[in-house]
Amino acid sequence: MNARKTITIAFFLVVLGVGYYSMNAAPVVRDDAHTYQGGLEWETDPGTALDAAQSQDKPVLVYYWATWCTYCERYDKNHYRNETIRAAMDDYVLLAINIDDPGNGTALVRQHQATYPPQHRIMTPNGDTVESVEGYIGRDELLATLEKRSEEAT
Repeated sequence: MNARKTITIAFFLVVLGVGYYSMNAAPVVRDDAHTYQGGLEWETDPGTALDAAQSQDKPVLVYYWATWCTYCERYDKNHYRNETIRAAMDDYVLLAINIDDPGNGTALVRQHQATYPPQHRIMTPNGDTVESVEGYIGRDELLATLEKRSEEAT
C-alpha cells in the first residue's frame, strides 16, 4: 500500500471516529421519563377523558407533546408548574397525547391534524373542538384562553 492510500484511509477513519464520538457525546433529548406535563395528572385515553368530561360537565384540554420537544419542556417549566395556570386547568379534564406514540389517541391526532408538538385543543364534553392553540404561546395568553374557553366549552 502506498503512502497516499494510507493517508486517505487514515483520514476517513478519523472523520468516522469524530462523527461517532459527536453522535454519542450529544445529550439525549428523547427520554420517556420526561413527559413535560408539569407533574399534573393527564388522561392518556381520549375515551376515558371524554367520559370524565361528560360526567363532570367539564371541557377537555388536549395537549399534544413529544419527548424531544423543547417547547414542551418550556410548557412544563413555565406554564404547567405555575399555580395560576394550574388553577385554571382545574376547570378541565386533561388529556395528554404523545404524538410519537399516540396509542388510543391516534384517531384524535388525525382528527386534529396534530403533526407537530406542542399543540392544544379545547373540546366540549361531546368532543367538539372549540379552540386550537398551535405551537408555544406565553403564559398570559394560555391563561386567557383557558379562562375564556372553560365557560364556552361546557
